[in-house]
Amino acid sequence: MIFEGKAVKVSQLETGVVLVTLDLQGESVNKFNQLTLKELAEAITVVKTVSNVTGVVFNSAKDVFVVGADITEFTTWFTLDDSVLEGKLREVHDIFNEIADLPYPTVAAINGIALGGGFELCLACDYRVMADSAKVGLPETQLGIYPGWGGTIRLPRLIGVDNACEWICGAGQKRSADALKDGAVDAVVAQDKVLESSLHLVQQVVDGKLNYLQRREDNNATMVFSPIEKMMIFESVRGVVGAKAGKHYPAPMVAIKTIEKVIGQTREKAIETEIAGFVKLAKGPVAKALVGLFLKDQQIKKTASQMSKGAERVNQAAVLGAGIMGGGVAYQSSSKGTPIIMKDIRNEALELGLSEANKLLGGQVSRGRMTAEKAMKALNGITPALSYGEFDHVDLVVEAVVENVNVKKAVLAETEKHISKDTILTSNTSTISITELAKELQRPENFCGMHFFNPVHRMPLVEVIRGEKTSDAAIARTVSYAQAMGKTPIVVNDCPGFLVNRVLFPYFGGFSAMMKEGADFQMIDKVMEKFGWPMGPAYLLDVVGLDTAFHADEVMAKGFPDRMQHEGTNVIDKLFEVERFGQKNQKGFYRYENDRKGKPKKIYDEEIHAILAPTVTSTTELTEDDIIARMMIPLCIETVRCVEEGIVGSPAEADMGLIYGIGFPPYLGGALHYLDQMGLQAFCDLADRYSHLGKLYEPTANMRAMAQNNATYYGIAV
Repeated sequence: MIFEGKAVKVSQLETGVVLVTLDLQGESVNKFNQLTLKELAEAITVVKTVSNVTGVVFNSAKDVFVVGADITEFTTWFTLDDSVLEGKLREVHDIFNEIADLPYPTVAAINGIALGGGFELCLACDYRVMADSAKVGLPETQLGIYPGWGGTIRLPRLIGVDNACEWICGAGQKRSADALKDGAVDAVVAQDKVLESSLHLVQQVVDGKLNYLQRREDNNATMVFSPIEKMMIFESVRGVVGAKAGKHYPAPMVAIKTIEKVIGQTREKAIETEIAGFVKLAKGPVAKALVGLFLKDQQIKKTASQMSKGAERVNQAAVLGAGIMGGGVAYQSSSKGTPIIMKDIRNEALELGLSEANKLLGGQVSRGRMTAEKAMKALNGITPALSYGEFDHVDLVVEAVVENVNVKKAVLAETEKHISKDTILTSNTSTISITELAKELQRPENFCGMHFFNPVHRMPLVEVIRGEKTSDAAIARTVSYAQAMGKTPIVVNDCPGFLVNRVLFPYFGGFSAMMKEGADFQMIDKVMEKFGWPMGPAYLLDVVGLDTAFHADEVMAKGFPDRMQHEGTNVIDKLFEVERFGQKNQKGFYRYENDRKGKPKKIYDEEIHAILAPTVTSTTELTEDDIIARMMIPLCIETVRCVEEGIVGSPAEADMGLIYGIGFPPYLGGALHYLDQMGLQAFCDLADRYSHLGKLYEPTANMRAMAQNNATYYGIAV
């Protein structure tokens, strides 16, 4: 062993090849923290002193190569003065440049994931050998930044400008076949052959079959385009990326601008260009919000893992109801490896549920995300049932019948008779109190809420709701099952609507009030979508279902009458009354027709204004700022109430619940991050301008006290 640190080791083989092995002690993965970067620099210095070197292979002792920078450390750089941050970035560039300039061929042996800075290290090498199971990529734009250690400089020269812009702006993880096709790697082999193949590649250079010096010259040269070629390439890329990224996410467009500059610059000049653009992004509010979301996601996953620690595994699940939600739960469970019984009282419902699961699995196969064999196994893992015959060996049951308190109570009580005393019973209710549903049960300690979001296969969040008598063991097993399904569980305490719907209905309340004043729902949708929501409130209600919204609205009004009750008939009431339920029956605020792929396409319906006219009681002129304020203020205040009342355990869980549950605009970082950025005093002043609209617009006493003290929900200066 030539060098042995706590993250990097250097050894030399008899052939003269030097192995630089990444192995961060005490961690399951390799990542670039300060220690690893320091030792990598020391290792390269040592390598330069070794004699008879024929080549250098960078490899990993772990199942991954390098997952990227240690975000918890790396983000502290963002708070540094510009000049200090620039210096930190240059230090890493110096390390990677030394690797790129070593006087012998270098190979990256990519045995597993190589992302961000990990892949930038690979790009600094002359050659790359990749495991067929590995993934590589530069996902930094997901965090509101772009590659800052040479990625914007080296990747375009390696795979071309078009491909590099797609890789960097798309922020995706590339499979081995795509990486090889684009020219990002030189060979793809089985994982256990990666090191052997890398050593063979070095030998080919030694034997004169490969010219690594010519490759370096090509990869360091400036890229020359005629003005018309350059314009055509970058205008096309800007159009595609700009339409996808939108105005709230500047990183992809700044990345394109940087790539456009650096392709024509020497390495030294290009580094300064990349650093300047990186610093500008890193100091911006969007990077702060998106990096914050990444860290919050890590936090809530850690919290969930602590809660599920020691939980009994769910080996067999069951779902009651083969409707949209029940079928979705069955698909998700079985496709992730937990067999499930899908029970319904109607055979045609079971056939529909199985058909839906088959369609989803077929989609996975056609997109190359699942083999046909695995899809068939997943489908066979769903057992349709018209009775409780096989429920005696079920570990956990998800009730997903109609959202009616009496129906649910009856079904839950009946089910409890057919399961073992240790089986956990859960309800996929979206609003009804878990404590209330438990009243008819013999074992309320084994009962909790497990609220999935529609569509189940796409929405990452599961709310796990603790009733008054729910045991820790019931929570632990339910959280464990949600994790096994590939979901992100957040445990919340019981109240009408729990976290997500409790917060969502004040948002809908703001919308309904504006509609009473004669507002145009299409305009409101456009304003809120422009603000960053994936869909406006009218469109969202159509997707949720106006019948579902009507019943949930009743529950919320009863639970919080001081602020969620309304007088007279509002738009939700009216559309429910005329049976315009939204997408489920192809007419709501909008009318729906299926496109060629069978997906519902919204169409403006001229009849709607006449239908809604009786609900209008006054006329008010609304600006875009009015619309945003009247939608966002109630949502933010209700989120605060959920934290203050202990419904949710932390600001991070509240923010991630809204991001994952209802698509809160990620660039804002969540409702509480949004309040911190705005400043509580500014928010309270804004809310007071709308105080005439009622208690939904009234900040809590604690919010006002925090505002006076310039306090924040995340306890740090903003």
